[in-house]
Amino acid sequence: MNWNIPNILTVLRLLAAPGVAVMFLYFHRPWADWFALTLFVGAAVTDWFDGYLARLWKQESKFGAMLDPIADKAMVVIALMVLTGYNGMNPWLILPATVILFREVFVGGLREFLGSKAGHLRVTQLAKWKTTAQMVAIAVLFLGTGLEYLNILALEGLTPEQHIAAVAAGEAEAIRTCGNMDCASYANLVGIGLLWLAALLTIMTGLEYFAKSLPYLRDDK
Repeated sequence: MNWNIPNILTVLRLLAAPGVAVMFLYFHRPWADWFALTLFVGAAVTDWFDGYLARLWKQESKFGAMLDPIADKAMVVIALMVLTGYNGMNPWLILPATVILFREVFVGGLREFLGSKAGHLRVTQLAKWKTTAQMVAIAVLFLGTGLEYLNILALEGLTPEQHIAAVAAGEAEAIRTCGNMDCASYANLVGIGLLWLAALLTIMTGLEYFAKSLPYLRDDK
């Protein structure tokens, strides 16, 4: 294995995946949310750079090709686990997250079963769009969890009506708004919408890989 820059970026992205969850162990919210968001976005950016630099500098390797999709899946799976926990097990979030996790297990099982023939299940352009949609959705959802926690701190146990009166009296901090709704609600709605889009792309890529594997799943007569 060559320790070139593309491979180092891929390894760092793999290490960043559990780091997203670790942020909530060592930091209080909302700092944990902001640190997790920063770490996740930084790692997601390396997903584009490591492949681009490997092609540009002709440093593509089998190690990088093997580790790159593993790092992507680890980032998505761990981030979704954290988000579902801190969003109160929201079914609108759990359902697309379940679809995404099911597809990763299913395709991983297909690749393992096919063994040496797994090379026929190469990453497609649609699969790259799927990964991009997942990472953008997760980043927006982390933003939403951070803003939501700031809203909770601003309320300080008050009802919305009591909070409005306290803000008017200068005794409480106003909740950040983005038009007619608070910013956290917008971020959560956009993030969940993007995650549903990612789940749809996930289903499409899963079916695509399954169709490609069918010739190798038939019993010989």
